[in-house]
Amino acid sequence: MAMSVLIDRDGPVLIVTIDRPGKRNAVDPDTASALREAFAAFANDETARVAILTGSDGHFCAGFDLGAVGTSRYDPEGPGPMGPTRMLLEKPVIAAVEGHAVAGGLELALWCDLRVAAASAVFGVYCRRWGVPLIDGGTVRLPRIVGQGRALDMILTGRPVAADEAQRIGLADRLVADGEALSAAIELAKQIAAFPQVCMNSDRLSAYRQWDFDIDGALAHEAHAGVAPLREGAAAGARRFTEGAGRSGSFAAFKGD
Repeated sequence: MAMSVLIDRDGPVLIVTIDRPGKRNAVDPDTASALREAFAAFANDETARVAILTGSDGHFCAGFDLGAVGTSRYDPEGPGPMGPTRMLLEKPVIAAVEGHAVAGGLELALWCDLRVAAASAVFGVYCRRWGVPLIDGGTVRLPRIVGQGRALDMILTGRPVAADEAQRIGLADRLVADGEALSAAIELAKQIAAFPQVCMNSDRLSAYRQWDFDIDGALAHEAHAGVAPLREGAAAGARRFTEGAGRSGSFAAFKGD
């Protein structure tokens, strides 16, 4: 693993940190490869249920390292230049965003399932000013998350989007005090990790796969995807409910499978 990517564990939570503070955590080809390796390992690790992607020294990621442009050949059929952005994992990833998540850094944040942002975090398509295109999912995921009009406003203008606006338009899912994005993301990850995993991850993957179909096909895919969770865990969950767990909206009694 490249020294520019740090790996840590907190129980069922894997924490992946981009560590290039001198470059505001901009990603070069070696860092991109290390990120892909880290998330491939996460995908294959049965003890890790949720991953967090973050950056060191108060910044998430400033995008691709423009000083590394031309040092490797871009292959549109290959992996994304930012690392894991063309991977569809079967487990959730949360972005813990302090400082800037811009250009390719925005695309990394969009790749994650959820984004926990510090109050002074900034999002934006900053690569607009340099004539560098979005090729790590930005033109696909941003409209799906915030809607076409808001996405085009960001894509066409390249303007900075502050954390409060990001939360208002659905780009940031949680807003926390500066310096607390990672700890809040870990707390959220542990909550998610405590649920029955087969069912939750089936529902999550169906939410992604539904974009591949028309409405009838998406509903059929959802129905078939639900067979295994129903067989493996729903009966036990229903029994716990009838025995009193989870009444009045409480989640406290539910543990992972």
